[in-house]
Amino acid sequence: MAGEQFVAVDILGREVTGEVDWLEAEETLDAMGLSFLAEPWLFQRADGTTVRVRITELSPSGIRVREDDFGAAAAVGADVQDHSLPFPAPDTLRQVTAH
Repeated sequence: MAGEQFVAVDILGREVTGEVDWLEAEETLDAMGLSFLAEPWLFQRADGTTVRVRITELSPSGIRVREDDFGAAAAVGADVQDHSLPFPAPDTLRQVTAH
């Protein structure tokens, strides 16, 4: 709650609305669902390069993403790179396409 209003927060710990009424906050979260976690994401590394990643773990303790070269991360024996991120998700992690 924010005063008499609500701010919807997604499962990544990010605010997805400003101050809205309860119904709008609920509808926003319902429309998002959880399927957006399975979609590809973009992660900006410390060196400034941006790579495509998949979310592999998510909890209030942190977020883990794995670099995904269009499915190569899933191949047996593939040389994969994981990144540990804080929770809530930092701005360096963003969706490939916005909903």
